[in-house]
Amino acid sequence: MQSARTDNLTAPNDRLAQARTYSVWPAWKALLQDAGVNGANVLRRAQLPGDLFARESVRLDSATYYRLWEAIEEEAGQAGGPAPLRFAQKMSTDWFNPELFVALCSDDMNGALVRLAKYKSGPMALKVEHTARDTTAALEFLDRALTPPRVLVAFKLIFFVQLARLATRSPVRPLRVGWPAPDLSARDARAYATWFGVPVEDLPVPTVVFAAEDTRRPFLTANHGMWKFFEPALRQRPADLEKHASTVERVRGALVEALPAGEVSMPAVCRKLGVSTRTLQRRLKEEGSGFQQTLDALRNSLAHHYLHNSSLSSTEISFLLGFAGPNSFVRAFQTWTGSTPQAVRLAHSKSGGQSSRLA
Repeated sequence: MQSARTDNLTAPNDRLAQARTYSVWPAWKALLQDAGVNGANVLRRAQLPGDLFARESVRLDSATYYRLWEAIEEEAGQAGGPAPLRFAQKMSTDWFNPELFVALCSDDMNGALVRLAKYKSGPMALKVEHTARDTTAALEFLDRALTPPRVLVAFKLIFFVQLARLATRSPVRPLRVGWPAPDLSARDARAYATWFGVPVEDLPVPTVVFAAEDTRRPFLTANHGMWKFFEPALRQRPADLEKHASTVERVRGALVEALPAGEVSMPAVCRKLGVSTRTLQRRLKEEGSGFQQTLDALRNSLAHHYLHNSSLSSTEISFLLGFAGPNSFVRAFQTWTGSTPQAVRLAHSKSGGQSSRLA
């Protein structure tokens, strides 16, 4: 029998380990097998333990989670069409995944999206907007220092559409669907357009839009009794996971969300984490770190990401990093690196790095 431990598998020797960790469920193995993807080969490609899918509870940091998805795409190859569509075709109501279960117990798609936004799975937040005509579900990836794999982006949007179809037993077709720079081959573009019923668009954020009548269509899988039984455990899970995170990870997680608003003071982070400044200082010291050290490391990592992967100006980057202005950002960057943001961007460009505007 598998132990009830939670395994946190993070990238080795990574001094900027990601702030959050995400679940890998045993059901993934069955889904991969049904889609014709060798799970053992996937784990070898991702340099992860061969028994990972057999463990009861596994947590991966953002970088490792993304590496797993990239390995899935590589192992799936092109035979049989895009991997996300192959997974969708094998996804069914008897595939027990907490995210799918949360949604299927709902009354309709609107209710399902609300629950998915609350009990999210994976390194993204779900933003839902309703109008009289439609409902929009958009994904916001939480770690802006990393680029999510395209296979993961596509799969999450496909998941929403397949969910609506499974639960209503109706051929629900979204009004719009897309993600940033989809860069699809002609064959894949046709495959996605056929499956969704609409072409994939180049949208600023991963988005799917449903007609209002489709989101109000009753779910035939609605089950209030099962939901009442399992919901307390789902509600408790985030609190349990929080206990396993290090203080540095928790501070990084709070800062990632607070940086654009400029709420980077220790008191502000302490309020968010529900601890006193003295307690936070003590816990960080016990882990060999400090608040300013954690903040500087995060800002440095994000700054290099923006300089290497976007054409954002120093003014825009300084805002995203929570600085009072571009001069403060430049001074801090010089302290971290001994160089200027412009020099680092130029050196990266000359070395063959590519820059693309971030939406």
